[in-house]
This record gives sequence, structure tokens and C-alpha cells, in this order.
Amino acid sequence: MKIPVEKNKQYEIKIENLGNNGEGIGRINGYTIFVEGALPQETVRVLMVKVKKHYGYGKLLEILNPSVNRIEPLCPVAKQCGGCQLQHLSYEGQLAFKTQKVKDNLERIGGLRGIEVKAALGMENPWRYRNKAQFPVGGAIDDPKIGFYAKRSHRIVDTPVCLLQNEINEEIVKIVRDFLTEFHIAPYDEMTHKGLIRHILTRIGKQSGEIMVCLVLNGSKLPFADILVERLSAVSGMTSVVINENKEKTNVILGEKIHVLFGKPFIEDKIGSVTFEISPLSFYQVNPQQTNILYQTALDMADLDGTETVLDLYCGIGTISLFFAQKAKSVFGVEIVPEAIADAKRNAAINHITHADFASGAAEDVIPRLYKEKGISADVVVVDPPRKGCDEKLLETILLIAPKKIVYVSCDSATLARDLAYLCQRGYQVQMVQVVDMFPWTVHVETVVQLIRKLPTIDQLEN
Repeated sequence: MKIPVEKNKQYEIKIENLGNNGEGIGRINGYTIFVEGALPQETVRVLMVKVKKHYGYGKLLEILNPSVNRIEPLCPVAKQCGGCQLQHLSYEGQLAFKTQKVKDNLERIGGLRGIEVKAALGMENPWRYRNKAQFPVGGAIDDPKIGFYAKRSHRIVDTPVCLLQNEINEEIVKIVRDFLTEFHIAPYDEMTHKGLIRHILTRIGKQSGEIMVCLVLNGSKLPFADILVERLSAVSGMTSVVINENKEKTNVILGEKIHVLFGKPFIEDKIGSVTFEISPLSFYQVNPQQTNILYQTALDMADLDGTETVLDLYCGIGTISLFFAQKAKSVFGVEIVPEAIADAKRNAAINHITHADFASGAAEDVIPRLYKEKGISADVVVVDPPRKGCDEKLLETILLIAPKKIVYVSCDSATLARDLAYLCQRGYQVQMVQVVDMFPWTVHVETVVQLIRKLPTIDQLEN
């Protein structure tokens, strides 16, 4: 097929839908063109900037016929910052897009057709929802840049105000910015690996109001730290000021060593009635309001009556495990990060939960061993893996355990679809799919899926 467009030429196209990354998708004579910033049902004029064999990329020049769902971004740097991809799309349009995105991935990647995907559960007020911020620091010693990375780069967009973050971050960032300038402390330079301040990380307890500030250093000491501590500790709610050492040439934000400058090495917060201690290294959902909805949805899908054993195979610091422990007879969590397991055990203790136990290691190694040695099994398995989804050995482990129900919490609907296809080909059936919008104004979405075992287990067939 002859490619119907040429690089550096302009074309008018009708946008049909949105891609996984929020870009508009249109076609000319069957040839697919991706246009960042365009929305479905819009006619746009584009400049072709990249032409490949089967698809190309157009730069949006003019919107000839705008969508009814198009809105003006509230953030003045929305087009430069890489944090939000959908500030030009109404919130109702975002929820519809995310629901369709999950449905499309289940069908296209998982081959799962005819499954009802329940409309995304959104927020009444989808702003200022994040309880965690990670601000990269760069620029010159007398003019530090603090904000977020530009799209597809590590160029820092200076961002005094972010409408997704708690307002208190604006005060914290100003204090640190003024401190760096006053005492001529060099921001980190990724190219030369010189400079001291790499990131400012903040955590804020939605329920508790406790605040943590973590300064990530390319070193182990902060000059004039006592002065910065004095200024930060005057912020209402400040509970913890810590230093994190990261001297590696890496894009990974946090190192392993933490030094407390003020207060505690953690803050506390609650999900429902369960209290958690949260350190700089802890994985903890960033949208507390929607986390409660997400976990309650997962708990409802588990449909526990108090007699069940639950296995949580990516348990982290025990958030889902302890949430499920409110209804289960017993819960057993597995996590490959030893520090997270230590946190999970401590979180169980502070909540006086004695029927939850935890083990460190890869679940695909730990569970088969315990299954063989102690006959450990489960009525319900819950998984909440990272974006890459479940390891195939882990899925094999789940099949070995053969729980009656699986509750799969996913932050990536593409790997979710792949894993569901694997499980459905081996005896499970998807019963319910609920989309939850944890990240308004971005393309990211969480999904909770209930699976029921339909085929008998090997043990049942032998008996």
C-alpha cells in the first residue's frame, strides 16, 4: 500500500478515538495518524512530523471543529508538563475514555468479548487529590528549577503550583527553593552527576494531616540543615523531615539510606478504619479517597463471610491484606521486598490484627513451598501487581492453589488483559469488571476484576 501522506506536509483529518496514551487517532485512506492534543469527533489540521510504514504522527496546528468535550486546561503549564495528558478533555469524557480503554484492551489483547465493564467510578472533585509528590530539582545554583518533567524528557518544567497536589506543597517547595538560593546549594545535574539536591518528596496523610518532607541527596549531608528544619517544622502538620541518600547514576528516585532530621521516620494515615505507617520508601496509593473505593470494591468482590483464608500475593506494606482482614478468617501476604514485609507486620501490630501473617520472597517461590510443606491453600487470592502484571510463574502458582475466587487489582489494563486470558484459558471465568479512576486528568486507570473457578481442580478430579 502506498503511504497516503508525506512528512512536513499539512492535512485535514477527522479524529475517531483516543489511543492508550490519550492521543487522538485519525485515518487518511486507512493510514493511521496519531495527533497529541486532538479529541474524538474533531476535525483538525496537522503537520506530519513522522511517517512510518503503517502509521504516522501529526503535530496539531488547528482545531477546525472542536469536540463538545473539549475544555481549557486549568493548569498554565499543562501542555509542557508530562504529569497530565488529559486536561483538555472534560472529566465526564475522561471517565468514558478510561472505561472504553479497559474494554478495548480486554477484547483486543485478552480476546475477552461480551464482558460487561462497569463505568469508571470517578471523583466529585477531581483536583488536589494526591497525597504524594516527587519534585525533581535542577537548574542553576542561583536559579533552581523545581517542578515536573516535560513530556518524554527529563527537562524540568518549573511548577510553582500543581492542581493535582495538596496546596501545602506550594509552601513547602517555596521554603526549600528559598533555602537553596539563600545558601547557594547546588541542584543536581543528571548529565554531570554533580550537585546535591535531586528531588523533594512529600507525603501527606489525608486523614491524619501529618506531613513528611524527604530531601533526596547526591550525598549524605545537607549544609545548614538545622535552618531548613526550623523553617519546615513551622509548617502546620509537619511530622517528619528526612534525608534520603541516592549517589547512583540512575533514574530511580530513592536510595536505600534514610536519615531523620526532625520527628519520626514515617507518617500515619488510614484507609477506612485501618492505620498505616508510611515511610519514604513505602508503596501507598496516592489518591486516598479513591483508594477507599478501590479497596472496598475489591473486598465486595471477595464476598467474604468470615470463614475464608485469603492470600495477598503482592502485599507491599499490607494495605490490601489488612483491609481484607476485617472480613476474613485469616490473611497471608507475600512480598518480595523485605522492608515492605517488616512494615506490613508492624502495621498489623498497630491495628491489633493477629490473624494476618506475612512472608518475604517471590510469591511464585514462597507459596508452592508452603503448599507442599504445610498444605497452605486459600479460598480467595488477591493480586495487585505492578504495571508489568503478574509473572507467569505466579499465575501458575495461583492455578496450583486453585482458589474459588481471584480478585485482580490492576493499574495497567493491557497486562491485566494478558493475565486474564491466561487464567480464563485454564479454568477461570471473569464475573465482574469495575473501573476506578484513581488518577484524574491522566491516562492511567485502575481496574478491579472478580474471577470465579469454573473447572474442577486436579485434586477434585482424582477424588
